[in-house]
Amino acid sequence: MEISKVKGLTDSERELFKYNLEIKKLGRQDFVSPLTQNKRIYSTQVIPEDERILAFIDKSVVDSIKNVNLETPTFEKAGPREKLFFEPGETVSAVVTCGGICPGLNAVIRGIVVMNYYRYNNQRILGISNGYAGLVKEYGYEVKHLTPSYVESANLRGGTIIGTSRGGQDAVKMVDRLSELGVNILYTIGGDGTQRGAMDIINEIDKRNLKISVIGIPKTIDNDINYIDRSFGTETAFSEACKSIDSAYTEATSIHNGIGIVKLMGRESGFIAANATLASNQIDFCLIPEMEFRMTGEGGFLESVERRLRRKKYCVIVVAEGAGQEYVRDPNKLQYDESGNLKLGDIGIFIKDKLKSYLKARDIHHSIKYIDPSYIIRSCSPTPNDSIFCSQLAQMAVHAGMTGRTGMVVGYLNGEFIHIPMELATSKRKKIDTNGQLWLSVLEETGQPPVM
Repeated sequence: MEISKVKGLTDSERELFKYNLEIKKLGRQDFVSPLTQNKRIYSTQVIPEDERILAFIDKSVVDSIKNVNLETPTFEKAGPREKLFFEPGETVSAVVTCGGICPGLNAVIRGIVVMNYYRYNNQRILGISNGYAGLVKEYGYEVKHLTPSYVESANLRGGTIIGTSRGGQDAVKMVDRLSELGVNILYTIGGDGTQRGAMDIINEIDKRNLKISVIGIPKTIDNDINYIDRSFGTETAFSEACKSIDSAYTEATSIHNGIGIVKLMGRESGFIAANATLASNQIDFCLIPEMEFRMTGEGGFLESVERRLRRKKYCVIVVAEGAGQEYVRDPNKLQYDESGNLKLGDIGIFIKDKLKSYLKARDIHHSIKYIDPSYIIRSCSPTPNDSIFCSQLAQMAVHAGMTGRTGMVVGYLNGEFIHIPMELATSKRKKIDTNGQLWLSVLEETGQPPVM
């Protein structure tokens, strides 16, 4: 294939050429947007239907693609349109949050409500209680009527004001409920499992030939949604993690041969651990799921810690929860949670115990302090910058929904908000490129061996 001749692409970027990046629409956009009436504000902000954003900004990569006579992949640019599919003032929206909580959920909910009320004159926004379970009538969960007063200051709180749950539900029953409630647009806020559930809903909608738009807003504290530079909540997560790192550093430096270990979230992607490491400037070793490391032997992790300890008289370690799973998980006894995620072994406790035994065997007096702030990090309120980002994602989602687009998520790539097909966004998890700049920066910051 010609794409194999293009230089400078990661495997994930090569996969992009296999997908149709066009966003499905429910039909003709016959209604004039009320936003166009405010010429002073929106005259330069209305996005032409054909405006797109390059997936790659490296000129050498773009030139290389052209040289093999391929078209550079582009994404639809997000933002307000001149014409709408749904009638403003008459559109019914519903919002659902699924999966684990994440900083910024309430800020997104608030943004959807405020945008609908004040810009599209839609007065009926429904909050679906307790995730997808709230769309199954038999469970009897309350449907909340969301108004600007109801969501006032919600962005300052952690968690989700409409509740959440894990696990999938029957798409037939969920679409039954959407039809009964008269919903025109469903906003699904959640990770890849949530958006795969949204695709099941879309398939059922299509079977019935209904005109219901489904717009996803990707939520992942791990920042592991593919083709998206930034997910909401991630900045808050590593900012909050720095507080735990500072505590670990204080403990480690207050005693001879002190060791501080902080376990952070990150199932398959180590973005929180890597960014917290760079932000804190206090870390000696950062372990992430994307890197393999030997625990024992010459140049292994334990020996490397010993050398650092002898030199500095203290050591601070950050480990992502998904790192080193080959040491703590029995392949013959795999377990899964309600969302279908493989349950992780506790790498943090394992490293603590291994270090303790290793140093004791060498008669090295030491003190180890272990901190796991996972639930503190994910339950806190968003940073101001994250809160702004959440509001912008919500605005872009509402703009997309009102035009009748469906089967897409709103993302952020190369400094622009874009529309991404759900199928593509959920195709695989984004991971740290251990040959890329982010990981190189971590290695330079910590001084840890590139290979252990």
